[in-house]
Amino acid sequence: MNSGFLLRIFNGRSSASDVIIPIALMLFSGFALTRVTKRLKLPNVTGYILAGILIGPFGLNLISDKLINGTGFIADIALAFIAFSTGEFFTFSTLKKNGLKVCIITFLEAALASIFVFVLSFSVLKMDFGFALVLSALASTTAPASTVMTIRQLGAKGDFVNTLLQVVALDDVFGLVAYSMAISLAVAGKSGSFQISAVVIPILVNIFVLILGGLFGALMKLLMPKNRSTDNRLIITIALLFCFCGICALLDVSPLLGCMSMGTVYINITGDDKIFKQLNYFSPPILLLFFVRSGVNFKIDALFHQRGTITGASLLVVGVSYFLVRILGKYAGSFLGSALVGKKKEVRNYLGLALIPQAGVAIGLSALGARILGGEDGSALETVILASSVLYELIGPACAKLALYLSKSYAISLEERAKEAENKKKCRVASLVT
Repeated sequence: MNSGFLLRIFNGRSSASDVIIPIALMLFSGFALTRVTKRLKLPNVTGYILAGILIGPFGLNLISDKLINGTGFIADIALAFIAFSTGEFFTFSTLKKNGLKVCIITFLEAALASIFVFVLSFSVLKMDFGFALVLSALASTTAPASTVMTIRQLGAKGDFVNTLLQVVALDDVFGLVAYSMAISLAVAGKSGSFQISAVVIPILVNIFVLILGGLFGALMKLLMPKNRSTDNRLIITIALLFCFCGICALLDVSPLLGCMSMGTVYINITGDDKIFKQLNYFSPPILLLFFVRSGVNFKIDALFHQRGTITGASLLVVGVSYFLVRILGKYAGSFLGSALVGKKKEVRNYLGLALIPQAGVAIGLSALGARILGGEDGSALETVILASSVLYELIGPACAKLALYLSKSYAISLEERAKEAENKKKCRVASLVT
């Protein structure tokens, strides 16, 4: 069935209902699934992904392809909100204290994840060199959206959280640069020629976007004097974020770095964190739609297709291997980096767990890579990244929550402490019996 169930019901009626009702269904299903994940003590993001799979083409098929294809802009807007919010944690005082340490940790965990995946792809699975290079570059990225949402949900704070958010943000800087170089080398390998401009131009565009984001942050300060009302401050901020997303769309570049720069510049020149709190109240429905849409977009059948031009293994084997090896690289790199810079045991032991999620940035870059590579290579790249991203988003937020708990970054309630003590007591009794 190519068209969604709801569109068939409302066929011939107002086109507005074709959009509004499915979006309402996405919102409601996302909320409903969080009632289940809450009982299982899983983060909300996991429920949103599951809701998307449930109402998608491989579940109840309630949402049409036309609607999903027409709402791709939600990903840009959601990433813009997340990136801007992440900028709040890049104050000069924090950067002065942890800047070099965070850079070392980020470089090692991102580099090891990429190296591990490249060795797997090229040496073990015998993939094409260019394809393996692009896939390994994407392995370095981490999903800021699910990480930030989990932190917000728990109210976590402290050195572990600050380090985590800065590493996640810098991860994507590393990933964007690595991707730009990898895709250029892959295209050059296919054509048999190499042009340095193919590597340099994407990097220059991202630098331009980074600078432009900073200018937008300064513009925010000018447009929001102290006597500006709360409502108008929110309107101006969202207008600027939307405008910036539009400019990035024209340049065919991710808004992530620029929005991060916008938030960083604004917090440092104003010291005003109220607008970030306002956005935290405004953004949950947008983020919910983003994650539900990712779940709907997941094409399970593509995993079982053979791709002989890339590797003899099915994409299911490639996806699972990528999924496991990237986790190993992230954990090993973050552990080594934290040990080298003298971070506390809580950061050293658990940071890698919180770096597992991967979605928005990797999915966006894989879609761009699919267009550039084309054919089976492009299709395979997008399928592997989307499939593994769904898996990462199902277990990643739970792992991030566990890492935040083990690192003592949030306080659990007295009731939960009592339950935890009771469970430990039961485990001791069970071990004595056995």
